[in-house]
Amino acid sequence: MKLISICPSNTELLAYLDLVDQLVAVDDFSDWPVSIQALPRLGPDLYIDMDKLERYKPDLVLASLSVPGMEKNVEELQKRNIPHIVLNPHSLDDIAANLLLVGKACGIEERAKLIRDEFLSFIDKMKARATSVATSPRLYWEWWPKPVFTPGSTNWLTEISAIAGGSNEFSDVELSSVQTDWEDVLQRDPDYILLAWVGVRPEKVKKEVVLKRPGWKELKAIQGGRLSIMEEELYCRPSPRLLEGALKLGNMIHPETYKDLELPHWVADT
Repeated sequence: MKLISICPSNTELLAYLDLVDQLVAVDDFSDWPVSIQALPRLGPDLYIDMDKLERYKPDLVLASLSVPGMEKNVEELQKRNIPHIVLNPHSLDDIAANLLLVGKACGIEERAKLIRDEFLSFIDKMKARATSVATSPRLYWEWWPKPVFTPGSTNWLTEISAIAGGSNEFSDVELSSVQTDWEDVLQRDPDYILLAWVGVRPEKVKKEVVLKRPGWKELKAIQGGRLSIMEEELYCRPSPRLLEGALKLGNMIHPETYKDLELPHWVADT
């Protein structure tokens, strides 16, 4: 099959299904695995060049609704009668279901079932270890600095926090993404501050921006050296790579609990 992905999380999902060799083009932001670097690019995920995409005559396009504005890609694919699947995962279970959905569409249903099962099994292993931790530190995730956005209860980072033995500070808000303010976070005084700014590479994230906020230097997370810059690609994209992020987080906040846990071989080998 000739496959096209127009979203980084979809490209990563295809990699976990070992279908990268069938990709003929991707969006500009897809950056993993390394083997896709030489593939033709179709533009940023919100501005896909559909004329160029159509010229590749794909057997299947993996579209997405994970970012507001991607609806127009789906509308254009429908208008042009280009075969496509639309993914819009919000949870780890959704990602597991997508592994099977895409696998079936690509004719590798049995392999996809095995990968889906390993994915879910690893989550269960992390959950089991999370039940043994003595304390569950409160984690403040920052998705954007101004205005401040943070994940709420219906976001995958609430799940990631829990299976890593912590809790999302804003899991009390029934939203996927919450706009809050510096004073609210100051009053909550979380145990950890984790910066994962959407679309911003870790080396471009500056802790100084946070430290300048009124009163923030007095937060216990900052006083205790628990302000960290996290990899955006491991926490902000709804792909199977969230497992990598979850294990990394577990080793950060509970190293003795998670240190001997290994990722499934199909993740580690990708």
